[in-house]
Amino acid sequence: MRKPRSVREADVAGRHVLVRADLNVPLEEGRVADDTRIEASLPTLRYLVDQGAAEVAVCSHLGRPKGLDPAFEIAPVAGRLRELLPDERVRVLENTRFDPGETTNDPESAKRLAEGMDLYVNDAFGSAHRAHASTVGVAKLLPAYAGLLLEQELEMLGKLLGEVERPFVLVAGGAKVDDKLGVLEHLGGRADEVLVGGKMAEELRDENPLPFPVELPTDVVAAAAFAADAESRIVPYDVLPDGWLGLDVGPESRTRFGELIRGARTVFWNGPMGVFEWPRFAEGTKAVAEAVADADGYTVVGGGDSVRAIQELGLAERVSWVSTGGGASLELLEGKELPGVAAIPSA
Repeated sequence: MRKPRSVREADVAGRHVLVRADLNVPLEEGRVADDTRIEASLPTLRYLVDQGAAEVAVCSHLGRPKGLDPAFEIAPVAGRLRELLPDERVRVLENTRFDPGETTNDPESAKRLAEGMDLYVNDAFGSAHRAHASTVGVAKLLPAYAGLLLEQELEMLGKLLGEVERPFVLVAGGAKVDDKLGVLEHLGGRADEVLVGGKMAEELRDENPLPFPVELPTDVVAAAAFAADAESRIVPYDVLPDGWLGLDVGPESRTRFGELIRGARTVFWNGPMGVFEWPRFAEGTKAVAEAVADADGYTVVGGGDSVRAIQELGLAERVSWVSTGGGASLELLEGKELPGVAAIPSA
């Protein structure tokens, strides 16, 4: 894997630095509901301040607004960042997606971001798979470097692409096979076990498009309707009643998956085992999260829902690496080069 040059190689003293961070955090009633991504941006920002940068201008997208939208103004995020890093040299620019040229990588949008800046640092791994003005365009206008978080993401995820300790267990869940097919194809053939849950398991039950076997649930928690309080029962995986939905893996599957994960030396988990947002259908995802935390080896969790689950259960500290990138981590593990990384010169 190509290694981009590091911000540690940059002379930032007295310079005006543009940083692309990933501050796309959830908001509730105008306040930051989860500041994990803000916290993850701090090491690079503190490094720049400590190295004597004259100014650190931080840019990020927030949500998916269609043009200017007060609901997605960056102010609450900027306020939380100021609380965590109260330095007058650090300022947060408005939501990059308020500029219609951001997502099309418009040269004029990139020029506006680069104006008055001396160098550029990309620390937004979660957006590195997007060729936007703030991730690619400005890197062509200013000396570009990788931030500390971006470097660490590439290093930790990259370990899964090289020689790994075995057994290597890949755990995949979520709603759609198509979203993870590339990772399954690229990593699955190298894994000793591929465990599949969630709606993906239903899609793979009748036809497996992969060139290797996968382990599917043997039982599921089935519900009469897609609702948190729907009538539910545990049934064998292959005899789901007509019209019923499998909303979680069952106890037998939880035990089997847990045993395989705990016995692994390398684990990558992406995607919940069911509708874990609803407590009645969260046990499968909880069981996988606990098994990953218990595994005595190198463990990586990627993808928004899996990361949310591992954090809500208070298990993140027991995992080797919890990635901040959803789509970016999947594309990297598919073997693709990320545009935001490719735009930075090599080390």
